[in-house]
Amino acid sequence: MTDNDPPWLRVMSFNLHVDWPASPRPWRERRDVVAHLLRMERPHLIGTQEGLHGPLRELEADLGPEHYGWIGQGREGGSRGEFMAIGYDRTRLRPLEYDHFWLSGTPQEPGSNTWGGSWPRMVTWVRFHDLSGGGEFFAANTHFDDASAYARERSAELLTERLDMLAPDVPIVVTGDFNTPAGDSTVHAALLTRADLVDTWEAAEERGPAHGTFHDYRPPVPGGDRIDWILASRGTRVRRAMLNDFAPNGRYPSDHLPVQAILRTARRPRPARHPDPRRTPPS
Repeated sequence: MTDNDPPWLRVMSFNLHVDWPASPRPWRERRDVVAHLLRMERPHLIGTQEGLHGPLRELEADLGPEHYGWIGQGREGGSRGEFMAIGYDRTRLRPLEYDHFWLSGTPQEPGSNTWGGSWPRMVTWVRFHDLSGGGEFFAANTHFDDASAYARERSAELLTERLDMLAPDVPIVVTGDFNTPAGDSTVHAALLTRADLVDTWEAAEERGPAHGTFHDYRPPVPGGDRIDWILASRGTRVRRAMLNDFAPNGRYPSDHLPVQAILRTARRPRPARHPDPRRTPPS
């Protein structure tokens, strides 16, 4: 690290496990563990999946709205359904613009689902200014379908197209639950090659123990499928990547392990293809 380099950026992708009424691990029993984990790890950027409006508001209160801001929308529109909420450390990052789109043939239609998926799926993206001298970058957060391989493949195509619409020289970080194993799927390969991204786990200079990221509240399987990823623009330097198995007294915060990376973003080498409508974030 030189005097001109920005500080490292701590990134997390975290499937919070949706709080269904009949869930054997309801949010009220996990809320304190999730907040403890986030206070301990202090990520600058958090891409969450499966969070509902109520639990996300409670998490915001637990962490302190003066410390973390949140941008998101329910996948069924407004506050309805699961969010792909992006959280950010207010002392490190300032949002400049944001938008949402749905992983379907009608991506601007909230709640749309045209590819045979089990649920509507979506992407939330935010353009950030790094207050520590790291310039600007885009963060995109998503959750691909669990049941349909076709829907996942079409989702990867659309995500690639939409990333290409963003400013050509601004780095990108993508977080998500992709519901398919890294290194063994057409979706993973397509995002690395067509979107010109790197998998931060594979690119890391140092890695923690390898586990399957979906563990269903049981001890994680060593060497299991890694379906939750943090991807970034090619050339991104990744100091460390880890799968966090924090579980005080056996209490896991979710049925997925949080995925973490400490990185420094790199500029994207290819031009953007299309303009994209954007929204200014709330003050």
